[in-house]
Amino acid sequence: MNIKKDFPIFNNKPLVYFDNAATTQKPTQVIDSIVEFYTKHNSNIHRGIYSFGEYATVLFEKSRTQVANFINAHVSEVIFTNGTTGSINFVALSWADKFIKAGDEIIISAMEHHSNMLPWQQIAQKKAAVLKIIPVTTGYELDMQAYEQLLTPNTKLVAITHISNVLGTLNDIELITQKAHVVGAKVLIDAAQSVAHCKIDVKKINCDFLAFSGHKLLGPTGIGILYIKNILHNQIEPLQLGGGMVFEANIANPTWLQSPHKFEAGTPPVAQAIGLASAIDYIKTHINFDHLQKHEAALCSRLIDGLLKYPEIKILGPIEQLKQKGHIVSFTIANFHPHDVAAYLDTFGICVRAGHHCAQPLHKALGIESSIRVSFYGYNTLQEIEFLLEKIEQLLISTL
Repeated sequence: MNIKKDFPIFNNKPLVYFDNAATTQKPTQVIDSIVEFYTKHNSNIHRGIYSFGEYATVLFEKSRTQVANFINAHVSEVIFTNGTTGSINFVALSWADKFIKAGDEIIISAMEHHSNMLPWQQIAQKKAAVLKIIPVTTGYELDMQAYEQLLTPNTKLVAITHISNVLGTLNDIELITQKAHVVGAKVLIDAAQSVAHCKIDVKKINCDFLAFSGHKLLGPTGIGILYIKNILHNQIEPLQLGGGMVFEANIANPTWLQSPHKFEAGTPPVAQAIGLASAIDYIKTHINFDHLQKHEAALCSRLIDGLLKYPEIKILGPIEQLKQKGHIVSFTIANFHPHDVAAYLDTFGICVRAGHHCAQPLHKALGIESSIRVSFYGYNTLQEIEFLLEKIEQLLISTL
């Protein structure tokens, strides 16, 4: 894929950026759209009765429409938040806090990011509900047989990651959702690791909630999306109260606007929404998801094959799946702490992630404290993989 020229950070210095699961780099088009807003259209929205203030409102709501089209949702179902974490906490503190009762069950998996684990732990403790965990198989996939056994008429929510941010495992969220709905449970999908890499269609998935962040989608930080299925809008009360979300404020009984505005109190992330819309425009114009998936899988395949040459390296993840559909490869090197490996690679301008990746329970279940994670996007190249493998080989040789 020939898109690297569009990302100015790569023009500054030699850089091999393999931390795309944490955040993606930003194309010039996204950066320029944010600068243009602040220099030409900066205004609060839904308030100003002046031309460029009204135009800022148009840009903001147009951004919502672009997001809705991108995930095949209705505009009323797209809520702007501050990120995936904010979106998941919104569901926990608004919907779950109201509808989860003592004895109810919440199902998550052993591969969840802390953002899709800690809120449900807290809700379960607060409501005397039962938190159930889908185990991960020795092949680094969800144990779907165990999942079916965990589902009962008491299951009220299934909250699952689409793609593991550690293992790179792609979960069958359509099947997971289908089985959850059979017992009457709602489903939340954490799409933080998938939205930039494959087509998301909320109608096809048929989930009730879906969350992702703009900064993992070539967009700016500080903005996220929460999809809420329209049939739930009237059941959910706003999480925050204030300006911009009230239809009529009075002393006795205020009334709220309709969704999405009833869920967005205060000044929203206007510039960030415009930047996110620009990122979506960039993806639609420059990136074909089928081509992207093949490109990233080829990178995974080459890296995996290169790492498997060394018996001291253990790959964490479903290898065959990663070679076909992956964009994340995590591994450990015997007798090397991941932090030391990352620091060593940094001396060559290679950026990888080291640690538990906000998934400590998963690492503990795997019998390790941390790992090295390499994650790709369309601007990465096979030449960069060869460079990484060369430096890992030099590291291993140096200890002989």
